Amino acid sequence: MANQSTIKESFSVKGKGLHTGLDITLTFNPAPENHGIKIKRIDLEGQPIINALAEHVNGTTRGTVLSKDNIHISTIEHVMASLYALGIDNCLLEVNAPEFPIVDGSAKIFVEEIRKVGIEEQDAEKEFFYVKERIEFKDEETGSSLILLPDSKFSIDVHIDYDSPILSNQYASLTDLSLFEPEVAACRTFVFVREIEFLIKQNLIKGGDLENAIVIYDKQIEKEEFDHLAEITGYKSTTPDQLGYLNGDLQFNNEPARHKLLDVIGDLALIGLPIIGKVIATRPGHKINTSFAKQVRKTIKRQEKLAPVYNPDQAPVLNINDIKKLLPHRWPFLMVDKIIEIGKNRVVGVKNVTVNETFFNGHFPNEPVMPGVLIVEAMAQTGGILALQDIDEPEKYSTYFIKFNEVKFRNKVVPGDTLVFRLELAEPIRRGLIHMNATAFVGEKIVTEADFMAQIVKNK
Repeated sequence: MANQSTIKESFSVKGKGLHTGLDITLTFNPAPENHGIKIKRIDLEGQPIINALAEHVNGTTRGTVLSKDNIHISTIEHVMASLYALGIDNCLLEVNAPEFPIVDGSAKIFVEEIRKVGIEEQDAEKEFFYVKERIEFKDEETGSSLILLPDSKFSIDVHIDYDSPILSNQYASLTDLSLFEPEVAACRTFVFVREIEFLIKQNLIKGGDLENAIVIYDKQIEKEEFDHLAEITGYKSTTPDQLGYLNGDLQFNNEPARHKLLDVIGDLALIGLPIIGKVIATRPGHKINTSFAKQVRKTIKRQEKLAPVYNPDQAPVLNINDIKKLLPHRWPFLMVDKIIEIGKNRVVGVKNVTVNETFFNGHFPNEPVMPGVLIVEAMAQTGGILALQDIDEPEKYSTYFIKFNEVKFRNKVVPGDTLVFRLELAEPIRRGLIHMNATAFVGEKIVTEADFMAQIVKNK
């Protein structure tokens, strides 16, 4: 389990806008728990705010564009990748233009400035998107695809393929987010000389030059056209015969593929939750990246609440003997077999339901169903473990119900099911009073939900 984080103090990055050519100031501000990443257009009346989430993507030409109520902000992917890679959940980004500054075309300066001010851990626990089955999104027309696979941590492989003698097939991989800073952050965006004239006519690179992009000259053109484009990009040579990278040497042999990897991370950050899983991206681009992020966002919304990941092969945080030291309950009324996660504000417990449970003798003999009241009791016992974990001599205390609200039974529980309980504090514990939100799952299905209050009382 991990806690959310934000930056310790505000800072600003100034630079030119790739599309507009404007001088832009982007300010990073700390934000409270559960705020997420939000962008404020301080140059507009009312200073409107857009949540940095995939459902707001409204354009992907030479960068990712967010829109809401006819308010736009583009070229956000390098900043989003920086925040994601450094594990920052909450940040308010204030910008005085319709795009973020491109700086050198990489994420390097953003990462460096975040490191300078520092990262602050917050009290709220971090949510993750656990990939539990293969998810694939493919564009048949372009051959591009993104695949998410279950894994124990985040990693990403990127394959790119261009019809170019200079940049054809390249591969890049990131096995751990701790390697983003030394291996990916400084990798710059790139553009082909043959694309520049079109981009200029579309008003897409008013701020583009050799300082903020790798320029690839891979197909010879007439000298007159070459001189014109050289003047636009700031290239000094007047020789149109030499193909290659106009900026000189690359920082890595596969720098373009590494930059595409950076872009994928930035776009998938719009899912709104850090991913636990492996990403395989083939011929990625902002369009397919963000379409995939939208699909995952829809999956998350359909699930309402994400079931905790339960791996029966993994050793529990608390086994049954540990639980007995915290709870006074005994057979046949001890309803929690093990605890697989526990933190300051959240606990996840497990109960294996078997036909040997005594209550199945009468509920019901020919169609055994676990009574709803006992599911609620099991959830409450799991919550009691969270409440008692930090109390000295917990065996001298008991936890008593005060109130139950919003109890919902969605699916029945039968012998052979494994119940997974997730409980979260709705507010801090005060004077022994506990307010919790509880959910019980069987697999990915929610079977029971409840909101309850209890009190910790010392036994007489």
